[in-house]
Amino acid sequence: MLKKTPILPFILTTSLFALWGFANDITNPLVKAFGTIFNQSQTVSTFVQVAFYGGYCLMAIPAAIFIKKYNYKKGLLIGLALYGLGCLAFIPAAQFGLFQSFLIAYFIMTCGLSFLETSANPYILAMGEEETSTQRLNLAQSFNPIGSITGAYIATNFILGKMNKLGTAERAALPKAQFESIKMADLEVVKGPYVIIGFVLVVMFVLFLIYKMPEYKEKDTSKGLDLKGTFKRLFANARYREGVIAQTFYVGAQITMWTFIVQYGTEVFMGQGISEVDAAEKSSGLQIFALILFAGSRFVFTYLMKYFKPGLLLMILSILAVILLIPVLSSTSQMGLYCIIGVSGCMSLMFPTIYGIALKGVGDDAKLGAAGLVAAIGGGALIPLIQANIIDNAAVSISFVVPLICFVVIAIYGRRAYKTFAV
Repeated sequence: MLKKTPILPFILTTSLFALWGFANDITNPLVKAFGTIFNQSQTVSTFVQVAFYGGYCLMAIPAAIFIKKYNYKKGLLIGLALYGLGCLAFIPAAQFGLFQSFLIAYFIMTCGLSFLETSANPYILAMGEEETSTQRLNLAQSFNPIGSITGAYIATNFILGKMNKLGTAERAALPKAQFESIKMADLEVVKGPYVIIGFVLVVMFVLFLIYKMPEYKEKDTSKGLDLKGTFKRLFANARYREGVIAQTFYVGAQITMWTFIVQYGTEVFMGQGISEVDAAEKSSGLQIFALILFAGSRFVFTYLMKYFKPGLLLMILSILAVILLIPVLSSTSQMGLYCIIGVSGCMSLMFPTIYGIALKGVGDDAKLGAAGLVAAIGGGALIPLIQANIIDNAAVSISFVVPLICFVVIAIYGRRAYKTFAV
């Protein structure tokens, strides 16, 4: 799959997949953490994901226009700069002590991540032969969970593990001055890892700035920035159009699974007599196991794609995810936690496979086509809000009907890709 692929540029670009995986999965457990720190509902706290994935969605098209006009390297540099700026914005955010200031920092971060994903995914697809492009993207995406596992580990041990042990109800009973003191101390804990990764990003920016990366120019440069024509061609392509829809539901499912495992696990462990904060920390630790399964499965399924059509594997794994979620809906239980972790193994194949199927054969329209698929990450902003509202008004167990519906949509796309599009 790496035939005709420049190895060092491939390695440098692949390292970025780990960096945005880190951002995604240090953030997911913080929905619960911000709820505790600011003593607010899960629906309000889930605006962390709205800001985070909203940045992806809103910046994807501008990023693609920029990349189409210039090149992939400049897109990567802009992405690294904005990602780093957003991380360093946690310094003033912690000083202000306002939830909204963190939302701004997250939004800036993910404007950068949108540039990175819009640039790096099609860049990897272009680094070699088109016949192996989906396999190559799956290989690069296999390093995304390394960053994800690191992010989840740091969130569990260096943020949730270092926060004050008072739970939501206990904090609500405190005098205002004492509540504010604990809140500000916890926000300093939240700030630390983001500032460190901000300085790592400065180093990465310098590396990409000084290294000469290969360019892959469009064959027909006369098209320029023909946005209307490009989007008309893309959305006339049923495989691409349905791929954007499937990707929206996939990202929504992934974020709900990895965000609300903490809420689900907290209820399970509190039922065993563990305090709320310790139960949340323990639940966040389970996410690490989910991510390890996700990472291992990605390598396995990338190998299996040598023998099975991508669409067929996508359909089978989506159906298995639906089956695993059925016990989760009935009650909060240890078995339900195991099933939630198991779904991560099913999800490992989905994002890059949908991405590769949707972009296959789009040729010169790949840059703006990639933007549509990155904009689909906006599903991670909206779908978790639906689940959070169910948690606040009904039960955490029944809320997992939301990702179940998402996997049904993905299974339909997998079947369409295999049967109708022959991919």
